[in-house]
Parts: sequence; structure tokens; C-alpha cells
Amino acid sequence: MCPGPRNLITDVPGLAVGNARDDTLKSGATVLTAEAPFTASVHVMGGAPGTRETDLLAPDKSVAKIDAITLSGGSAYGLDACSGVADALRAAGRGFRLGDAVIPIVPGAIIFDLLNGGDKAWDENPYRALGRAAFEAAGEAFAQGSEGAGTGALAAMQKGGLGSASLRLEDGTTVGALVAANPMGSPTTPGGRHFWAAPFEIDGEFGELGPDPSAGLGRVLESAKMRAMQTRAPERANTTIAIVATDADLTKAQCQRVATAAHDGIARAILPAHSPGDGDLVFALSTGARPLAQPETGLTLIGHAASLCLSRAIARAIHLARPAPGDLLPCWVDQA
Repeated sequence: MCPGPRNLITDVPGLAVGNARDDTLKSGATVLTAEAPFTASVHVMGGAPGTRETDLLAPDKSVAKIDAITLSGGSAYGLDACSGVADALRAAGRGFRLGDAVIPIVPGAIIFDLLNGGDKAWDENPYRALGRAAFEAAGEAFAQGSEGAGTGALAAMQKGGLGSASLRLEDGTTVGALVAANPMGSPTTPGGRHFWAAPFEIDGEFGELGPDPSAGLGRVLESAKMRAMQTRAPERANTTIAIVATDADLTKAQCQRVATAAHDGIARAILPAHSPGDGDLVFALSTGARPLAQPETGLTLIGHAASLCLSRAIARAIHLARPAPGDLLPCWVDQA
């Protein structure tokens, strides 16, 4: 396996990603869409998720394909970013058709970034406009770090962010991941420089420091967010939300299995993960452009590749975050 030409989820042919951010708000939205409707499912493992339209992604539900997936800041307010995306899709005549009605199907998930130092004194919910702007900006190339849904993200001891990575399997199948990393847990070891995901790094994509040589790692947890939560309610206070994608032709049930496997990528890259105060979830999608030659071994390899891409994408999100006025935590680049 090796990364695709961009090392982004858009190495999966037909996918496009767009970002929009509000620097005063310290928040934003990210949208993934495609040239045609696609098959998708989801697996939620965090204790405090914030979602929209995820029930219809279950394999037993009747909607077969969707039009876009939205990742957003803003906690519950951020779910309105999906409405902005739906507005743009409807204007383009895209969506599920029932008679004369056009109904865009746009599942989404949010991170909590309401206490990150941004100005949240708005009167009208800004996320609908951010969602539409992100959709209209969608393309094959997009920025990472303090962008889109990762604009105001915070990890345990440094800024979080938006990250992406890809892999191409030996049979030509492409797998990619996109993540907004805002966890209570830490993507780095206690020193703050080495990434837990270091064993999976390719071509120095997040600093090339290698694994932390210290022994006994993981037994002592350092988290400024965890300390702050001791005086605040933890519900929806964190969250890592991700999308993994492939061009292999998968059913909804197979997409759900890939989403489940991809959670290994979160667990390898963040300690601790899947906590009661995190809303960790993974969407998995298939464009269906390539046949899945061997349903058992092929699906296993796709799930494995998705987990590796997700670990790397999380580290890239932290590595590429950049400072901004009013930040509450430093960036990885400032912790030399």
C-alpha cells in the first residue's frame, strides 16, 4: 500500500471536499460530496454523539444512497450546516426524487467547539451559511489543519484540526480518510511532540519524529481538556468525527463493517478514545466504481487500510494546525 497522489480522501475518484471557516467564531464546516449519489453507513462509538440523518444509514433502512456528508463545529447548532448543504444541492436539482419533490440526503455530525475562545455572541445561527459555503468550495484539493470543521478544534494539550490521508491497495482500490480531530484524549505522547500514530507515518507526513522512545507510555494521561471538564458538564464537550471512503463497490452493510474497522485508527492515534465525553463516530462510504473482487479478504483489507488512513489523518490534523488570535492551547508546531 502507498498513498495516492494527493494523500487526501479525494484520491478516491469522484469525491470532492470543501471547507468554510469563520475566524471570529473560531469554527467552521467541511462537506464531502461526489459526482453521483453514494452508498454509506456509520458506526458510533463515543458516548456523546451529535448527529443528523444517521439512522437512515443503517443497513436495514430503505434509503440506498446519499448526496453529501457534513462535518461541522458548533455542537448542536452546527447540525444546521447540513441544511445549508441541502439548500445548495436542491438548487442544483440533486437529491432523492419522489414525484416532483427533490430531497437531498445529507447526514452529518458535529464537534463541540463552543468554549474555544471564539466569539459565539451571534443572533442568527451561522452554520447554515457555513455549510453552503463549504459545499460551494468543494473540489479535489482542500486545506488541512485549522480549516473547516477543524478550525476551532482542541485536543488534549494542543490545537486539533482537520486531517486527511489515503492509501492505494495492490489491486488498485483506493481508500481515504477525512477527520475533524477534537478529542479529550491526546494524539501525542506525554512530551507533546511524538504522535501515537508515528508507527504508521509515511514519507514524513506529520513531522518524521518516529515513535516516542520512552517506556511505560499510556499509564499517565495528560489532558488540559480533561482537567477543565472537572468543573464543567462533559456531554458533547469533545469528539473525533471522521469519514472513510473507497471506490470499491460495497453494500451498506459492508460500509458499516468498514466504519467499525476504521475505529481502530482512532484508538491507535488518540489516548484515551471513545470516552463518555466524546462523540466519536466514523462514516464509511463507497462510490462503487470498482468491483470488490473478493468479498471476505477484500473487505478486510479495505477496513485495515481505512484504519491506517484514519490514524495518519488524525496526526496530520494536529501537525498542520496553526496559531490564531485568542487560542486557548498551543499548536504542535509551537511545542518544539
